[in-house]
Amino acid sequence: MDKKFVITIARGYGSGGKTIGKMLARELGIECYDREIMRLASDDSGINEELFAKADEKLKGSLLFKVAKNVYRGEIIPPDSDKFVSNDNLFNYQAKVLKELAEKESFVAIGRCADYVLKDVPNIVRIFVHAPLEHCIDVVEDMSSMTRKEIEQFIVKTDKHRAEYYKYYTGQDWDCAKNYDLCLNTQEMSFEECVEVVKEYIKIRFK
Repeated sequence: MDKKFVITIARGYGSGGKTIGKMLARELGIECYDREIMRLASDDSGINEELFAKADEKLKGSLLFKVAKNVYRGEIIPPDSDKFVSNDNLFNYQAKVLKELAEKESFVAIGRCADYVLKDVPNIVRIFVHAPLEHCIDVVEDMSSMTRKEIEQFIVKTDKHRAEYYKYYTGQDWDCAKNYDLCLNTQEMSFEECVEVVKEYIKIRFK
């Protein structure tokens, strides 16, 4: 297709959302952006890339983050402000990069609240990838030395953080179906089948 489009993927841990995103990008001949957004935001802002990664870790332990909201509205805090390297401004720069990419090319974006940040972009396909907890534990167990109980605790903790992060920056519920165009359950479909579903959806919607 000639028109530009963006596929955003939010995903539960162990559901395979990142893998599906990379497979989609490869089959469609477009880029897949995940943590690369941090590097691009660092290049754009001049802020050390390590600060972007550390911001996520700091937010995980912040009580304020869990109970407050700072819904993203597109602002960038200027360099002369004390809050230039604040967690919120680091998010703002990642959002800025996503918006600039959407003006230039088609791509897949993993996480980063991209479905909300890019909600006004034409031709956006918002996907939520999920699976029952037991299935996600089975998937992670094949790649981990942790016990099943440890994996369960890690998945629950990770998804809780993703939900809080999403709520903080969007004001919305991360796992609410109405925020997405497609919700894919990877217990019921293989990754390859999920990719085909998205490709068919794109073909029908953008014909």
